Amino acid sequence: MPTHFTISSPLEQFEIVTILPFSISGLNFSLTNSSLFLILASLLSICWTSLSFYNQTLIPNNWQLVKESIYEVTAGMVEDNLGPKGEFYFPFIFTLHLLLLYCNLIGMIPYSFTVTSHIVFTFALALSIFIGINVIGIQTHGFKFFALFLPRGVPLTIVPLLITIEFLSYIVKVFTLSIRLFANMTSGHTLLKIIAGFAWTMLSAGGLLAIFHLIPLTLLLALIGLELAIAGLQAYVFTLLTCIYLNDVLDMH
Repeated sequence: MPTHFTISSPLEQFEIVTILPFSISGLNFSLTNSSLFLILASLLSICWTSLSFYNQTLIPNNWQLVKESIYEVTAGMVEDNLGPKGEFYFPFIFTLHLLLLYCNLIGMIPYSFTVTSHIVFTFALALSIFIGINVIGIQTHGFKFFALFLPRGVPLTIVPLLITIEFLSYIVKVFTLSIRLFANMTSGHTLLKIIAGFAWTMLSAGGLLAIFHLIPLTLLLALIGLELAIAGLQAYVFTLLTCIYLNDVLDMH
């Protein structure tokens, strides 16, 4: 009698599920798996930071060493892109880097949820950062901030076209910032799920195929290491681009 195995869809891991339904005046405030893991990532980052400050020694312990490494990477990023004026914005940039890193790494745990794999989260985060950066630019430069869309020495005949192009290219930053993080996390997790399902199908088939399942399993282990590196890299790139965009409005490049 043949045995049937059901392999779930690789995209099923990205499904948002309501855990605790709650609404007020028709507005949905339900607790979902996405919001739950976002809260979990925030709490873990706070707990980890607290542990790294606990019982500090001259020779760093493991908690201190990891914390200082991430701190130095973020501090170097701010120093290289913003200079001395970046000290004021460092707490926000460090918090952003830490939160994205935890969201990405928690998503690597089997049967967990990757918050950054949803465009609605990455786009909302990128849009809020973009709005905040522009508010900072207007507060710093006043109406001169809008000269960002009109370089000097441009003939009047092409001013409308150039302003439109500059404005659109400026707006595109929101989409590139959000899509880069979303696409990398989604594609990586989908590939891992497909290869894991393929290895399980070969093992379940029995016979000679059960032996050859070690090939996709070995590939899966290698891709997990690569995906862990991508999780850290994408958190770094998102934070780095935030620093670059902030520097553009502060220095009016």
